[in-house]
Amino acid sequence: MKTENPMEGRSTFWSNLFKTPAEKTDLENLLSAIPPFEKFSPGYIKSVLQIVHNRVYTANEYIFYQGDPGIALYIIREGKVKIIKSDAQGNDTLLARFSRGDFFGEIALIDNDVRSASAVAETDCKLVVIFKPDLDRFMEKNPQKGIQILRGITKIIATRLRILDDEYISLYNKANKN
Repeated sequence: MKTENPMEGRSTFWSNLFKTPAEKTDLENLLSAIPPFEKFSPGYIKSVLQIVHNRVYTANEYIFYQGDPGIALYIIREGKVKIIKSDAQGNDTLLARFSRGDFFGEIALIDNDVRSASAVAETDCKLVVIFKPDLDRFMEKNPQKGIQILRGITKIIATRLRILDDEYISLYNKANKN
């Protein structure tokens, strides 16, 4: 016989307290699939879950602005995000589009600098946020895992840099043919 929760369905406050295991498993799977955490055991993934924060953004809402302090890594659970860079004249250039399973903001975890571009929710989005101070504490407590996280971040930055190199060479060759 199924026991019912008498408060279920009456208040969003209560429904948020009684999350289904599938939601947690989904987040564990998502974290396990991205380079900073892909080699973590289930136990360490559960430790990382202790420092994540869930955020919701509506379409066209800014997640962060170019020039803001870089304080967090963002992982997309649902939706699409675009990264745009503004020049001195206020012209925006689309740098990238990201969707479920992608992450952005990782450079801020390394260089402590301001955001080099803005992130905008292209659609309604659910994001997981890991703030730098929380991640730093996790890495201090787990130095070997910290090395794995930094290697994972380095891997994605290197991949993005290689893609950028290819795009630059392609544009350079097109410009020199004309």
